[in-house]
Amino acid sequence: MTSFVDRVVLHVAAGTGGHGCASIHREKFKPLGGPDGGNGGDGGDIVLVVDEGVHTLLDFHHHPHQHAGNGKLGAGSNRSGARGADIELRVPDGTVAIDPNADVGERVLIDLVGHGTRYVVAAGGKGGLGNAALAGRRRKAPGFALLGEPGEQRDVVLELKSVADVGLVGFPSAGKSSLIAALSSARPKIADYPFTTLVPNLGVVAAGEETFTVADVPGLVPGAAEGKGLGSQFLRHIERCAMLVHVLDTATLEPGRDPLSDLDAIEHELALYTPTAGLDSGDGGTVELADRPRIVVLNKIDVPDGRDLAELVRPDLEARGLAVYAVSAATHEGLTGLAYAMGQLVAAERSARPPASPRRIVLRPRPVADVGVDVSRDPLEPTGFLVMGTKPERWVRQTDFGNDEAVGYLADRLARLGVEDALAAAGATAGDPVRIGAVTFDWEPSVGAGTGYVPSTRGTDPRLEPNQRVRAAERLAAKRSRHRDAPVDDVVD
Repeated sequence: MTSFVDRVVLHVAAGTGGHGCASIHREKFKPLGGPDGGNGGDGGDIVLVVDEGVHTLLDFHHHPHQHAGNGKLGAGSNRSGARGADIELRVPDGTVAIDPNADVGERVLIDLVGHGTRYVVAAGGKGGLGNAALAGRRRKAPGFALLGEPGEQRDVVLELKSVADVGLVGFPSAGKSSLIAALSSARPKIADYPFTTLVPNLGVVAAGEETFTVADVPGLVPGAAEGKGLGSQFLRHIERCAMLVHVLDTATLEPGRDPLSDLDAIEHELALYTPTAGLDSGDGGTVELADRPRIVVLNKIDVPDGRDLAELVRPDLEARGLAVYAVSAATHEGLTGLAYAMGQLVAAERSARPPASPRRIVLRPRPVADVGVDVSRDPLEPTGFLVMGTKPERWVRQTDFGNDEAVGYLADRLARLGVEDALAAAGATAGDPVRIGAVTFDWEPSVGAGTGYVPSTRGTDPRLEPNQRVRAAERLAAKRSRHRDAPVDDVVD
């Protein structure tokens, strides 16, 4: 049975906002009670929360669909609907949220590091306003209310990147699990066959005054950066490590392998791998894996041939500028010096790391000349126009198109925003289809939206009704036409 999951695809759906209420206060001896419809409640959010007690994404592997609560409907007597329940998803420290449908440079939504860090991955829809909130100087008693907005729905990939100071890398069966078991209290699975370790193991190591964490990464093979042997999934867990430790097997019996060739193969894979959320370089970027500090551990010197091979390759490794430590995870020989060496490098990295500063709130006000509306030709309709903008698209979603007064109110809002003028400037004529969001209209500039119209009957808008009245000029023209076409005998002198 699977007990460790470090990558899941999560399908999240925030709550839908409740509809507003259109109600008139009715009470004995108070015939003009006025509108008293309450607002709908907002939909619930889906929030990712870092919890230090969670170490795997297993819960989301079994329950990938998460839905927040919907907002309740507004009611009469100015009673607003309740807000939908939020859903808090507890994730491990080091989880990265990725949008798989975004552009390559914008896929990472948030890097969740630190206990208590929160991120709203799907925002709930806003509740609709009731007619009490819509009443104004012109609309004394609106006969409509706004609809609630749908909540945000999206697919999110959660990837767990282990948070550790030191990462152990090497070929399968190089002794990484044995080494972390000897250095710490961790008890990973150890066996005499390749790929014994299928999930990363974390251990806490104390060396003098320094205490740091070590990650045992599953074994790597040539081609790991391209995914061979699940290497791309394993490499993800060393992205945050401040330093790397090459664990080289000096007692391997595989033909064609030796510590130097193993080191070159692993270094090649590290150079090819590109971290998505690695160690911060201090200037806004990330430190590549190939640039991390590293030391070399020659393991299994308890084997006679292994000790001889370690002494043979030590000069070549030191000539490359690498610190070399010959150890035995089985007999614990050389582990004390190794632990103190790792502690010194970790302490140096911590002291050189820039102090953490709180995130600054960046305000980006909209330019004064920007009304937030963009009118262009509709790519789906050659003769139509497309209106894009946060406000008009939200207003359309909130409109009840079964209520003429609500449609007239939408037309007034769009006209005040400048949509009518923008359509005219773009060359739109009467009858042209205009699409806003998921709704398409036939543009009628003769409706007179935004001209100070005062509604009379609730729930109706005469401007939207076909005008059947014949004007005086039209009656006079029709009379002259009939007189001109009449026979001569019918004309009275």
